[in-house]
Amino acid sequence: MQGFLLSIQSEFYKTRKTLAFLSAILLPLILCILITAGFYTHADRIMFLSAKMQWFRFSGAFLGVMGSLILPILIIFQTFSVNNIEHRAEMWKSLFSLPIPKWSIYSAKYIYVVFLNALCLALFASFIIASGHLLNVLNPELKFNQFDISAILFKLHLKLFLASLGILSIQFLFSLLWADFLKPMGIGFVLTVFGIITANLGWKYAFTIPYTHPMLALQSMMKQVLNNTNEQMEFDLLSQEIYVSLIVAAITFIIGYFVINKRSVR
Repeated sequence: MQGFLLSIQSEFYKTRKTLAFLSAILLPLILCILITAGFYTHADRIMFLSAKMQWFRFSGAFLGVMGSLILPILIIFQTFSVNNIEHRAEMWKSLFSLPIPKWSIYSAKYIYVVFLNALCLALFASFIIASGHLLNVLNPELKFNQFDISAILFKLHLKLFLASLGILSIQFLFSLLWADFLKPMGIGFVLTVFGIITANLGWKYAFTIPYTHPMLALQSMMKQVLNNTNEQMEFDLLSQEIYVSLIVAAITFIIGYFVINKRSVR
């Protein structure tokens, strides 16, 4: 356990000044600033809506682009960046020569990437809520203060987090296998585009493709919310694509360990 904690701490110190860590903070902040500015300048388009629908329209502006493209691409970038530190400096041999089990080193790297993903999504939810209330202060005619969306928004981002674990595990494995940027990034981008296409076409087996899971999670959530007259905007946290995502994540995580355990480090 001590080796695992030391490895986690090491990952933080190695990445705290890199884009792998900063992107988890800056991306939600920048996107929230841009979309909030857009809604402020066009506030007249949503003033006639109820408080619930204003929140739905505002948060939907983030979630649509994030679930389909930004979240998968960010995961691809972060998983590569965390392992690229060892690839670039040829540090794998030194890392595995430490008196720390390979399992601790490997699992610490994986958990750290999971943490970056969770941090990013938690900040997205927090910044969306803060931005909505800021809009209400700047334009009192809006109704954001008349509906509390915080619980449902954090639950929604938790669903996105669970849906993205399959992608994260696959890309983490790719970044272990290849030191160059083009292979994991290129394959990940092609699979993301393929996932967007299959999800939009409504292919009944799209749930078997991990890169469709964030979009499918959003689609299933939106169907339940729009068909539900309850003011709480309720939806199921666990759905078909979430179960598949968790299974893929567990299997790929185990495969990754055997890959790193058997590899010949120069």
